[in-house]
Amino acid sequence: MRILLSVLYPVLSITVFGLYPSMTIGPKEGWQVYSSAQDTDGRCICTVVAPEQNLCSRDAKGRQLRQLLEKVQNMSQSIEVLNLRTQRDFQYVMKMENQMKGLQTTLRQIEDDRKTIITRNFQELKNKMDELQPLIPVLEQYKTDAQLISSFKEEIRNLSMVLTAIQEEMGAYDYDELYQRVLRLDSRLHNCMGKLTCGKLMKLTGPVTIKTSGTRFGAWLTDPQASRRNNRVWYMDSYTNSKIVREYKTMDDFVANVVSRTYNLPFKWEGTGHVAYNGSLYYNKYQSNIIVKYSFETGRVLAQRALEYAGFHNTYPYSWGGYSDIDVMADELGMWVVYATNQNAGNIVIAQMDPDTLELQKIWNTEYSRRNAGESFMICGTLYITNSHLTGAKVYYSYSTKTSSYEYTDIPFHNQYFHISMLAYNARERALYGWNNGHQVLFNVTLFHVIKTQDDS
Repeated sequence: MRILLSVLYPVLSITVFGLYPSMTIGPKEGWQVYSSAQDTDGRCICTVVAPEQNLCSRDAKGRQLRQLLEKVQNMSQSIEVLNLRTQRDFQYVMKMENQMKGLQTTLRQIEDDRKTIITRNFQELKNKMDELQPLIPVLEQYKTDAQLISSFKEEIRNLSMVLTAIQEEMGAYDYDELYQRVLRLDSRLHNCMGKLTCGKLMKLTGPVTIKTSGTRFGAWLTDPQASRRNNRVWYMDSYTNSKIVREYKTMDDFVANVVSRTYNLPFKWEGTGHVAYNGSLYYNKYQSNIIVKYSFETGRVLAQRALEYAGFHNTYPYSWGGYSDIDVMADELGMWVVYATNQNAGNIVIAQMDPDTLELQKIWNTEYSRRNAGESFMICGTLYITNSHLTGAKVYYSYSTKTSSYEYTDIPFHNQYFHISMLAYNARERALYGWNNGHQVLFNVTLFHVIKTQDDS
């Protein structure tokens, strides 16, 4: 059974954009385009646009409303404490007021009969009166404050009732339900994206410049087999005469140049066609046609194997030179190695390679001269070749290992810094890593997919 969009079109064709997390740009801030589709005639089928999990329009209002209610509750508690203190002080002042009234009466009696009282006692009473006199305006202020606090408490109570009514009208429970629905939709879309592992290259967009560092030539890598939480970056400056690999825990650390570990390889490398795959580094050993597998975990060489008849040390390099004769690659289908031989007249040879033993499992001979290729990369078992490493380069030729056939293509990409010395596809991120004249860049990859259900034959 096929996914039916109409009776006339039993096969659903979807164009899926490979997005690198740090450069996702939606149609509107806070929104994401999860996928878009078109049928075989190029007509648009569907576009799923949904808010990010924490950026729903109601989410902002709901969050502001909750914060306001919390502030109101905190104010109410503070007012209650202040009210208790005010009441206590008010009672104290009331007692003082009674005492003052009694003293005033006594004083008047003393003043009416000054001749019958000793002058000394009169002066003591007068001094006490003078001490109590400043409390009179304080008493009046407390009376005013007590009335103000009572009025304020009533206003807060009314405001709380209004806010509660507004919250009920907005439907807080509806928002929670909507949020859960968005989460479920997001999960379903990611599951669907997980099935879209292979497709035909349609477009390269970018580049996005991640960093500017190193010499004119080099390579930088991430492991497509690593978990989503493992975002280590490896950095290998220059194309020869070096054994130092720098490791960064995250892409942010890489940008900030915070090195977490440095590896000193047992052998120097040649070229820039290295790959990190399932915790190991694969590279071409200096002045040889030998592939080396080096474990990042143990710091040891796990395997070595020579590529029979493969040219090396600038025998059949890419057009930019740099001992780029042998290029190790990885894609959705596994590991590959691309090189050239005398037997194939210097044309490109593609070999699928066992990642454990480095044994070549199957070989394809193309008719494209390796010296005329600027760079190349594998996506879904198809080798894509650029016609130059300089300005104006484009993806010019592709060879499918599935059908053992080739075709000429015309997929432009922006060579922003005028000299490409490394292009490597990462299937996990669906992005193309590039070393562009001392700049580490990323290209977004757009693939065309034909989706069939499990019932399809």
